[in-house]
Amino acid sequence: MSFVPVPTSAAPPAAVARAAPAKRTLMRRFETMMGRLSVKNAFWHKVCSLVWLPYAFRSGISLRKIDADTFTAVLPFRRINRNWYNAMAGAALLGNCEVAAGIYLFARCGPDYMVVCKEMNYRFRRPCLGPAVYRVIRSEDVSERVAAGVAFNCTLEMEIRQSLRRKGKEPKVGECTITFHCVPLELARSRPDDAGGRPGR
Repeated sequence: MSFVPVPTSAAPPAAVARAAPAKRTLMRRFETMMGRLSVKNAFWHKVCSLVWLPYAFRSGISLRKIDADTFTAVLPFRRINRNWYNAMAGAALLGNCEVAAGIYLFARCGPDYMVVCKEMNYRFRRPCLGPAVYRVIRSEDVSERVAAGVAFNCTLEMEIRQSLRRKGKEPKVGECTITFHCVPLELARSRPDDAGGRPGR
């Protein structure tokens, strides 16, 4: 998903008090390690999806990393995600928007953040008759908020295109605007009923 940072004049939301640092257990260190591996390359993404995201694993969606900040997510054209007239099912295109955008944002925030989908709008433009390619074309800058260790909302805009066997212009099959709530894991664990359960706050 191509990353295009967009400057924003809006000030970051009020800083949320950080939870007192606690000694990290073996399980939490393991979670952090697996979180980093999940966005390292396609192999580890598939391994982690098999355990924690079985739907994503079964759909076959994969990452193609271009550089440190740029990659695409590709949903293969398989019988499992096609409808009766041999086009990509709308549910598959829609559902994998959350997976693709969530993986992208998780890579930006890092394994110490929990990323939860809050709102999503999808516009279908034309049938998809081949593999679907997800690209983030606009995103809020999250680096300062992550460095401050605060909870925040982030809105991404994506375009979904049909991949062609031959090189050429990829037809756009859909557009998606999606908002995530990002919260530090330590804060979510210290206030599970509020920070983790109410993404809008």
